[in-house]
Amino acid sequence: MRSVPTWALVSSGCAPVFLVMGWLVAAALQGHPYDPAAQTISVLAAPGNSGSWVMTAAFIALGFCHLLTAWGLRPAATAGRMALAAGGLSALAVAVVPAPSSGGSLSHGSVAVAGFAVLAAWPVLAARAGTDVPWALRPFPSLGATAVMAVGAVWFLVELHLHGVAGVAERAVTTLQSVWPFVVVLSCLRGSVRDECPN
Repeated sequence: MRSVPTWALVSSGCAPVFLVMGWLVAAALQGHPYDPAAQTISVLAAPGNSGSWVMTAAFIALGFCHLLTAWGLRPAATAGRMALAAGGLSALAVAVVPAPSSGGSLSHGSVAVAGFAVLAAWPVLAARAGTDVPWALRPFPSLGATAVMAVGAVWFLVELHLHGVAGVAERAVTTLQSVWPFVVVLSCLRGSVRDECPN
């Protein structure tokens, strides 16, 4: 089993930090009119908003983190690495095609949906069989991660349609999607250390 470079721990670990800090700082700059429970994080990056530059920078940083992690995650199946990289490109596209300050946008919505889909699919696509496979790349945990992310994405769409707590649902899903690569990298590095230790 090919090893994961230690820098992948940094790229995967920084992804959720950039994302969460981005929406916290951008929401603080935006102030009172913004409702984080009901409104999406994409609204924070809308042109004209006070914190748009912060959220845009966070999406760009998140995208590069996913791209770097996909490059370094050599034990994962190629399809999963490509899906994670596609998730990184989707984050960059969300920054390039921001949501409007009011109303909807087909182009932004399409990019966001594509990002949700590939980031939900990548764990199961990255799975491998075998006794030497790190636990987070084994079929059962990978399928579980994909299932939870898919359910979270459906929850987000339902809340968006019902004008409910779409912001809460989106934050839950995106946090999980940004943390899972770190979990996978950590499991790969722990497996490498265990293999190198003498019995």
